[in-house]
Formats: sequence, structure tokens, C-alpha cells
Amino acid sequence: MNDLLFGVDPAELSVPALVWAADEADRRRLRLRLVAAVPPVHDRLRYDALGHAAALRIRAESALQDARELVRRLHGTLTTTPELVDGAPATALLARAAGADLVVVGSRRLGRAAEVLSENSVVVPLAARAPCPVVVVRAPEHTEVHPPTLVVGVDGSEQSRQAVAFAVREANLREARLRAVWVWPRPVLAHEDTEAGLAERRRLLAESVAGWAERYPDTAVDQDVVRGHPVERLALAARESLALVVGRTGRGGYTGMRLGSTVHGLLRHADCPVVTVPSGATGDGGDP
Repeated sequence: MNDLLFGVDPAELSVPALVWAADEADRRRLRLRLVAAVPPVHDRLRYDALGHAAALRIRAESALQDARELVRRLHGTLTTTPELVDGAPATALLARAAGADLVVVGSRRLGRAAEVLSENSVVVPLAARAPCPVVVVRAPEHTEVHPPTLVVGVDGSEQSRQAVAFAVREANLREARLRAVWVWPRPVLAHEDTEAGLAERRRLLAESVAGWAERYPDTAVDQDVVRGHPVERLALAARESLALVVGRTGRGGYTGMRLGSTVHGLLRHADCPVVTVPSGATGDGGDP
């Protein structure tokens, strides 16, 4: 049985994230693997270092127990595996992500600098480096909105094609509509804003989603080209959606830069779960 990996935050258990993870594991028939990491205590000069480390472990054990109990109440037959490990949370989750279909974490709502530089930051290292899709849940999905809709950001890149592949399958699994959105930034010069440019982007968007209608005929796919800032427009498009799916668009070795500014902004500002999909992670045959 494949795993859905959920990062249990001992400092503050994210109930929306855990609910999302449990529902998704049940929907996909995956085992839910609950991982709580006990971070190292570096200050060796503290007279109470051992006591502090023991307190962190007790807190992590309690958070794991609370998470298992909540999952049991939500899905009594769902297979769960709790795991208490030593080490930085991001490192522990990354080490286990290779064998997972998805990784789900909550957000501490840290600022961008803290998410990149803090030793205990989880969201950015995971989203930037995990070999499988990573779901960051800042707020519950909008299940009360009908028809249910997922949004995927498209820009013609290989990463966005992988995001489309994941999003179409997820929409089909949830019996939801899919809205594919291409954000066209406003030009510096007015003469660059042409009908021909709009037509070209509509063509590229259509190419990006081509073939999926035949593969999943019961899933409706809407296509929109909108003008503006990518973070603002995608967050607006997804404000009432089940989730927003984007590709990992950054380059380079520095963790924060591997995501790109758009993904960074969406992780902080989107009002729904954000799914970051790396290249080659969709695992269902690739392009249609």
C-alpha cells in the first residue's frame, strides 16, 4: 500500500491540514503515515537542555496521539502509521517523501524570510525539494461551494504540464470541475497588449490541456487567460476552490529559489490548499 505522508507539527496541530490529508488518503486508498519530528536542542550551555529535549519529545508524542485519534473519528477504517523521529522536521519528511504519493503539511503562516531561513521551517524546503507533490493547507478547502472546482496555473512550461496532469486526475477523483488559468502579466508598453498576443496565449493554454478531455471525459475543463500579476490573479481565481495546483517553477540550488516567486507568493496568500507539483511526479503515465 502506498503512503500519504502527513507532517504532524508538535507546536500546533493543524486540524484543517490533517482533515485534508485523512480525506485524501481515504479517497485514494492510501495509508496515512503520521510523522512527528523532535528537533535537536543545540544550546549545550543550557543547564536544562536534557529537560527541554524531553519536553519536546513528550509534546511530539502527544501531538501524534491527538492526530491518530482525530483520524480514527473521521475515518475509522483508514490505515494509519504513526512515527516519532529525531531531527529537523523538513529533513525528516524529505527523507520519507521518496516513498509517498503526496506530502501534506499545515502552514505556520511565517513570513517569506522565516520560511526560507528558519531551521525549523517546513513548507519551503518540502515544496522546493520533495520528489512528490506537496500540499500546503493554510485554510480549509471550500467544499460548500458548488459546483466544486479545482484551479491549476498554466504557463506552458514542463512543470505546468505536470501540474495539469495532477489537477485533471484530482478533479476526476473528486468529481469536480477544473479551471485552467494562464496569467498574462500586463505589459510595460501599451502597444505590446495586442489581440494577437491574447490569441497566442489562448492557443498555448489549449495545447497545455489538450488530450485530457478524451482521457477523462466526465471532467469539465474551463480555460481562462487573465491579465495581471500571477500571484494576485491565481489567488483570486482559487478563492473558492478545493485547491490550487501549480508546478515547481524555480531554478538553481538555493532552496528558496527552487520554487520561484509565484509559488512563494501563493503559499503565503492563497485562501485554499496549494499543491506544488515537481516535474515527473504525477505517476500516471505522464501526458495524455
